[in-house]
Amino acid sequence: MKALVINCTLKPSPEPSNTHALAHVVARQLVDQGVEVRFVRAVDLNIKPGVTGDEGDQWPEVHRMLLDAQILIMASPTWLGRPSSVAQRVLERMDAMLSETDDAGRPVAYNRVAGVVVTGNEDGAHHVISEIAGALGDIGYTVPGQAWTYWHLGPGAGPDYLDDERGHDWSDRTGRAMAANLYGVAKALERNPLGPPPG
Repeated sequence: MKALVINCTLKPSPEPSNTHALAHVVARQLVDQGVEVRFVRAVDLNIKPGVTGDEGDQWPEVHRMLLDAQILIMASPTWLGRPSSVAQRVLERMDAMLSETDDAGRPVAYNRVAGVVVTGNEDGAHHVISEIAGALGDIGYTVPGQAWTYWHLGPGAGPDYLDDERGHDWSDRTGRAMAANLYGVAKALERNPLGPPPG
């Protein structure tokens, strides 16, 4: 089984990413279950605005990785109480998947699971989780219960995840539970896959 983590930080590599650090907790738990995990930092790629599968950029590479993974983790910081602009761009490009089907006539996101990781030094994590999870559900992903984790020391501005150990126990424990739920539902769908939607 394979998992893809799309880190939607605004910071290009090699800058440290708080979002990557928390997503890595989830990834470690998946690796312990035997899952092969791949990370992509979207801001490092040439991903143009748009809603098609190919805008003459690097999105087709990400699309191939999405179709190769049974588990997707969207990881985003909170900015102004909302998902990052990078996360929004990734979701908009994923919109093209709505019209794609597999050989059995199923939307290509069917029988894949997804979860959300959020970091930020302000409140708004639940809003970010609901926006991203709702979009992924629209695309066709199965979002298990409690398939999310977040960290912040809001309300208001404060330190970053990598700068402050407070709250890590809860966020990390929730992240490990998220990984277990994603893996369990992915295995269940592997055994009993969804069929194409009725015509």
